[in-house]
Amino acid sequence: ACSLLFDSGAAGGGHMRLVPDRRLRLEGFVLGDELWEQLRIPVDMAFFFETGADPRTMAYYPSPAGPTESLLPLDAWEDLRASNPVLATLAPDVEALLVNRARGAREHFLVGIDECYRLVGLIRTWWRGFTGGAEVWGEIERFYEDLDARCRVHTSAAVTAAERS
Repeated sequence: ACSLLFDSGAAGGGHMRLVPDRRLRLEGFVLGDELWEQLRIPVDMAFFFETGADPRTMAYYPSPAGPTESLLPLDAWEDLRASNPVLATLAPDVEALLVNRARGAREHFLVGIDECYRLVGLIRTWWRGFTGGAEVWGEIERFYEDLDARCRVHTSAAVTAAERS
């Protein structure tokens, strides 16, 4: 019921935002190895979101210590946005691009920021030792399988009004 209060951009004087439930698996997403290197993410999973108050792009990666910020060269993000028009539809502060390149995966999702922090919590809970252990990797695999099952597939450069909601 409280979500009705935050369904407007003016909710809480513009300081409160409803996390949308839009989940898209981005097929044909353009993010090659060279551009990934330019983003300077030291691990193979990360999420990116844009802030609303002080417009800029933030990059975080999940770690056993929690969400870790990575400094993001804006020119690399702009190249990524130019190659993938769907990124222009990210709702500031509450939606993110979630990238999974771990263990050879090349998966890209547009999700609510809560999904990203759910992954962070999972890694914090299950990580053991230096490499995480078999249990955490099984949980990560289940996380992405569950997320994929709840996603709609987005393949075209055009984003429909239905996908924005």
